Amino acid sequence: DKITKTKEKPIAYMFVGGNLVELLRTLGFEVVYPEITALSTAIKHESLDPILKAEELGYGLDVCGYVKTDIGISVVGDGKTSFVNIPKPDLLVCNFSGCYVYIKWWEALAEFYKCPLFVFDVPYLRDGFNVVHKEDIDYLMTQLDELIEVCTKLSKVDYDVNVLKKHLYHAQQAEMYWRDILHMGKLRPSPIEAYFEAVNWMFPINVLRGLPQAEMFYKIVKAELEHRVDEKEYPSKEENFRIVVEGVPPYPSYRGFWSLFKTWNAVSVAATYPKVGGMFDLGIFHDPNQPLESIAKYSLYAYCNLSFPIRDKIIADYMKDYSADALVIHGIKSCRSFTAGQGDLRDYIINEKGYPALYI
Repeated sequence: DKITKTKEKPIAYMFVGGNLVELLRTLGFEVVYPEITALSTAIKHESLDPILKAEELGYGLDVCGYVKTDIGISVVGDGKTSFVNIPKPDLLVCNFSGCYVYIKWWEALAEFYKCPLFVFDVPYLRDGFNVVHKEDIDYLMTQLDELIEVCTKLSKVDYDVNVLKKHLYHAQQAEMYWRDILHMGKLRPSPIEAYFEAVNWMFPINVLRGLPQAEMFYKIVKAELEHRVDEKEYPSKEENFRIVVEGVPPYPSYRGFWSLFKTWNAVSVAATYPKVGGMFDLGIFHDPNQPLESIAKYSLYAYCNLSFPIRDKIIADYMKDYSADALVIHGIKSCRSFTAGQGDLRDYIINEKGYPALYI
């Protein structure tokens, strides 16, 4: 709120997946995530009006709802929502990690706001989860050097590696707590609803990462889940079905969608959507001892930046490691970075892995 009212620091817009928030903060920026504004608007049932306004400008019915919500709020609504006024950007950082829509979205905002656009081009992780090519890291680190130069010119704040290391230390601690939290879905019964609860809890790991507040938040959440285990307080009184969930939540119908599973005492023990910001549950952490290199490596591991064969294997491993009974896939036609391979995923899980799968 303080930044919104006074704009004491320059503002950078950025995406969630593979974001560079620790580096941007080191260079004197506050970061805004239009994706999160869009989903917050949707879950409050306030997205229809900005979507319709964007469609009046020519954005089609099949265009991503996040894009149209943001365009409606920013271009038509002057950044005003019922819960916050969105500050205008001084820099647009397109951390391109798996979704081509990102580039076109940021190009539209760059034209509207007349501000610089920096595209951080992240290669797909394509040859296996643990296969990171040196040329990919070199390519990313060269871009990080370029981004540092752009940011210092705008913010007048010099790059200080010691400040970055401090942010990365707090990021690493938060990521390790988050990993421990997500792994608690392996317990039977599970003390965590790994889709519906985790979607609420993923905000700090994406937005506040690198700050002590995020580290403290996940330390408290982990303690809460440990308390649930001690007191035998679980998301469902009876855990009749353990499910893995793939896909983006239906934010305007979030409560009703969750109630559907509660009715059958079905608990999600693992899910892919809470990993859009990074595969922390599989040990991909920032490292203050390798600041820029670890940022570059982390950016490769946004969930939607993984090839479809890698995603298929991760989900199959979740089914086994979390003792799941079935896979539930929720598709959203306008989110191609998620849904493009979901039909093949369903067939793979059913025919090759022998688990039932429901595609909603």
